Amino acid sequence: MDKLKMHSPDLSQDNISKITALFPNCVTEVKGDNGNVKLAIDFDQLKQELSDSIVEGPQERYHLNWPGKREALLTANAPIAKTLRPCREESVNFDTTENLFIEGDNLEALKLLQETYLDKVKVIYIDPPYNTGNDYVYEDNFYEDNELYLHRSNQVDNEGRQLQTNTKSNGRFHSDWLTMMFSRIKIAHRLLRDDGVIFISIDDNESHNLKKLCDEVFGENNFISNIVWQKKFSRANDASYFSTMHDHILCYAKNSKLNGNTSSSWELNLLPRGDETPSGYSNLDDDPRGVWTSVVLSAKSGTDKLKYKITTPSGRECFPPDGRFWGVNSDKFEKLVSDNRIWFGKNGDGTPRLKTFLSEVQNGLRPNSIWFHDQVGHNQEGRQEVKKIFNDKAYFDSPKPMRLIKTILSIASSEKDYIVLDFFAGSGTTAHAVMKLNEEDGGNRKFITVQIPEPLPEKSDAYNNGYKFISDITKDRLRIATNEIQGERIGTGFRVLKIDTSNMTDVFYRPDQINQTDMFAQVENIKIDRTDEDLLFQVLLDWGVGLTLPISKQQLVSKDVFFVNADEDGEGADLIACFGKDISNELIKTLAEKQPLRVVFRDDGFANDSVKINVEQIFKQISPMTDVKSI
Repeated sequence: MDKLKMHSPDLSQDNISKITALFPNCVTEVKGDNGNVKLAIDFDQLKQELSDSIVEGPQERYHLNWPGKREALLTANAPIAKTLRPCREESVNFDTTENLFIEGDNLEALKLLQETYLDKVKVIYIDPPYNTGNDYVYEDNFYEDNELYLHRSNQVDNEGRQLQTNTKSNGRFHSDWLTMMFSRIKIAHRLLRDDGVIFISIDDNESHNLKKLCDEVFGENNFISNIVWQKKFSRANDASYFSTMHDHILCYAKNSKLNGNTSSSWELNLLPRGDETPSGYSNLDDDPRGVWTSVVLSAKSGTDKLKYKITTPSGRECFPPDGRFWGVNSDKFEKLVSDNRIWFGKNGDGTPRLKTFLSEVQNGLRPNSIWFHDQVGHNQEGRQEVKKIFNDKAYFDSPKPMRLIKTILSIASSEKDYIVLDFFAGSGTTAHAVMKLNEEDGGNRKFITVQIPEPLPEKSDAYNNGYKFISDITKDRLRIATNEIQGERIGTGFRVLKIDTSNMTDVFYRPDQINQTDMFAQVENIKIDRTDEDLLFQVLLDWGVGLTLPISKQQLVSKDVFFVNADEDGEGADLIACFGKDISNELIKTLAEKQPLRVVFRDDGFANDSVKINVEQIFKQISPMTDVKSI
């Protein structure tokens, strides 16, 4: 019986496997830190395979680089031995909701979500911390302190004397920010569906670097737009130079039509026209096809055959303007006249124009690349939304307005049932907007939102009102929103999952570092403070089973048994889990008769060795399709 690995995937080894299939001569063997032999890539050989001229060393090439980039890439691929622990008491509608609130560092959260949500997220919206030169709370493994950075980037000499006058403008803050973002964007790209799309809010300070970074991760052909959003409506006259009234929202598709992939490319959903007749449309001749507008019939280029004479209804003869040609030939023109598609003006003596009917154009509007505050809201509107929720307390300085997020969700897909991911949750606007939009149009969109438990300043209003972390405010907003939006409606509420160290003891992961004396003190491979439900969620992560599937618990043969996505009788489950001790053949047969897709036990949970040996045989006889594993 195989054992679950109980950690996030090691993507570097997965990438090596893919390279092995393409270039087997580029794979070699090396000794790892533990002395065991493992596969590795011969990069010199791989470079030779990929190019007729090796790109390395000082050779000039176009690319984005900064101190910390390689470490960020390594970190994005490296596995972590952590888990998600359910927190029922902080959740809302835990047993019925399909939404997730993950509390913890978002890089770790993204890693943990990889197996379950790989290629499953339709829309990502993030509003990361803008680079103001401050420290970040996202201190990853590759983080280095200021002194080390200054030495490595040649900004101070060996005695600590500054070699450059302005360390901020010389890149440290750009490098720190890019390092923080790169690994997260890399993993986010993996989670997107093939027809998925990402929107990222950013200001002028890093918009240029963020675009280059996303060009590298997503590919330049998958760049959709740099949307300029008017975040303010009043002038700041105390600004040093210009009064900044906008932010950027970069939009990238995982696959765009520009990339040559039309079968699984992202499709923009048009904005609704509304009931009002668009400007420029009318029905001057009471045409039964409805309102229309007219466009010029002449073109810049053509042949002499397109310079024919047209006689208007009033008898006036006209030709195309100098240097231009009629847009259609004479035969096509006569057909358009017969179909009442040519407009000669009210008096019938104007230059012919082609009628275009509103009923025949696209059923919606393509969004502009400039979004004004009266259309999608502004920061002050977002601030007022938060104040309204928290009894006139403004806990966030510039939260995004829900109208902005709902606009993004509306154009992101014509579907009403998809997953939205926001791994910089902040005030919780994205999750709130998902629930609100579902209420308005009857949709079943689900959200996954991540917020690190960043401590609040002790002198802040939020802290004085009982909140200790930003994530506490975010969860409270979503609780209030759930109550306002038909509290029991399917799709509202959220499961709170908190990132923690693995449920498995150190001996489970690093047996080579444990001596014989220590091993007798660590007979259990599971930490003593972890519950059966903690173990269940780590199994869900490890096996890639949905984290929002319905979970029920039954007592069978005096043991607690979890059923994931099963019917009322416990049959047809995606997963059955029993983490009790002294498991008997009777219980194993009972579970096998339920014919689950997967079943998992504790490795030391069987009554005796005979039962442990029999478990696979019993399932082969009764439910041969069941995948049986242990932890």
